[in-house]
Amino acid sequence: MLPSTQEIGIHLTAHQVETWPDAQAAVIPADRWRSGKHTTFSLPPLERSVPVCRALVRAWLDGQRIRGEDTRYLVLLVLSELVTNAIQHSGTLRITCRLRRTADELHLEVQDGGGTPWVPRRRSPDHGQERGRGLDLVARSCTQWGRRTGPDNGCTVWATVPLATGAPAGRLPQP
Repeated sequence: MLPSTQEIGIHLTAHQVETWPDAQAAVIPADRWRSGKHTTFSLPPLERSVPVCRALVRAWLDGQRIRGEDTRYLVLLVLSELVTNAIQHSGTLRITCRLRRTADELHLEVQDGGGTPWVPRRRSPDHGQERGRGLDLVARSCTQWGRRTGPDNGCTVWATVPLATGAPAGRLPQP
């Protein structure tokens, strides 16, 4: 689990999310993430925040010089699933994403502000169901994952992605 921090590296407004990528240059300076091994950003719970989140993570991965396609794909997939869940299933006003790099792993967190008693659970949906596969996908793709809830019904879902060459057991193939 990542340490909780009050500092928000990037705090996006609804206007910035809606006008993305025009707002990108003002939000992400070219050398923003070259030296920092962790970052935090906050977004409004808009559907449009998911691709913006992916753009922010791509920029952070570039700054960290993480170029392995398997790792990049997995990080973007996991973060997309977690942010989408937070948007769809919470009544939050903000979603906070945290990324931290160690020598051999990336730790990801997505935290919502609650507003609903819904707690994310891993499911095994039937083949005909179109929804409910996100946390199963995360669990099968990462080395570790989990969740914790706060007294305000806020929820943090976290996952660990290896940086080493090769994929964790159960890694799903790219489409």
